[in-house]
Amino acid sequence: MKVSKLAANLIGSEIVKIGNEVNDLKAKGAEIANLTIGDLNSNIYPIPAKLKEEIQKAYQNNLTNYPPANGLLSLRKEVSKDLKTRWNLDYSPNDILITAGSRPLIYAVYKTIVDEGDKVVYPIPSWNNNHYAYLTSANAVEVKTTPENNFLPTADDLRPHLEGAVLLALCSPLNPTGTMFTKDQLAEICELVLAENKKRGEDEKPLYLMYDQIYSNLTFGAEHVDPVSLFPEMKEFTVYIDGISKCLAATGVRVGWGFGPVHIMDKMKALLTHVGAWAPKPEQEATAKYYENPEDVNEFVEDFKGKLEASLKVLHGGIQDLKEKGLSVDSIEPMGALYLTIKLDYIGKAKPDGTVIENSSDLVFYLINEAGVALVPFSAFGEEKSEPWFRASVGGLAIDEIEVMMPKLENALNNLK
Repeated sequence: MKVSKLAANLIGSEIVKIGNEVNDLKAKGAEIANLTIGDLNSNIYPIPAKLKEEIQKAYQNNLTNYPPANGLLSLRKEVSKDLKTRWNLDYSPNDILITAGSRPLIYAVYKTIVDEGDKVVYPIPSWNNNHYAYLTSANAVEVKTTPENNFLPTADDLRPHLEGAVLLALCSPLNPTGTMFTKDQLAEICELVLAENKKRGEDEKPLYLMYDQIYSNLTFGAEHVDPVSLFPEMKEFTVYIDGISKCLAATGVRVGWGFGPVHIMDKMKALLTHVGAWAPKPEQEATAKYYENPEDVNEFVEDFKGKLEASLKVLHGGIQDLKEKGLSVDSIEPMGALYLTIKLDYIGKAKPDGTVIENSSDLVFYLINEAGVALVPFSAFGEEKSEPWFRASVGGLAIDEIEVMMPKLENALNNLK
């Protein structure tokens, strides 16, 4: 049966495909260390107790009708205060848009800024930019990054591609790598954006920067940096993506917020009124109440990110131990988020039955079946399947599960010849 060209050519998620395989095996009784999901096991990492209480209270108080299209004013006021105290960013409640997590915001940024054929620039690996570019019929320019630069784009990487572009999409800490921009790295990129916009005429669309900082509170030692803090003049060109999904372990609560130039935010709001992408009113009310006490937020975040860092250190240490034993593996020290970047250089090797691991997807499914370890290849984030790099998320596992997993991974890799 015929469907639209857009629907017919949509690319299915490789992460979902892997997840389905994991779920099928689990249903048959297999024990799988699932490192694929950018999500959290809510039994290990529950949301803040006070946030849960406020959500329950909001439902008991029958706050179950439509919220305002741009979000509850009470929540937008609290977000505005938090941005000022946490990052020294000045955004009024009218500059802020509340949605059901950050995905609708990213989609709305693309749809608000990008016309068919417009140039959009983003690094690979990165999360879902290829799909949003497709949904907006953009001219996608994918900028390949290197492990030497922690898979983050440098100004030199981006410089040849920004002329005529309307959107540059960046994320820090980065999904899938858990690495972060330094102040100098981001400053050099902002200087490029400002220089490019100075060339543009009044009748030309500016080059906007979408800055996804959904993991900004989950950093380990390194300082999170953002464009407008570095260059106040970036304010008219920068749209931020943020929310509680990651920092409060609240992926299913679905409260995200974007902020940026008011003319962009107003158009994003208008677009999303037709999509119905608002966060549920009880969850908005509860988040506003929870943020009235910043010390509660900070206390939870510090404890939560400490646990994530501990898990990431165990996983990173385990991979480094395998490297010392002579296995063809490596990992990049985690800087933030819930991800470890792992290199498993086994493409081209033969399995015990003689069949060859031809690409990163083959290695993923081999490890699921032979080691009970599930990873996501960087091909799910725009890289070629010939690349031996993988994302491991620790959000779904306890530390002891990671420790139990490592010998199984070692044995399965040693069986490849």
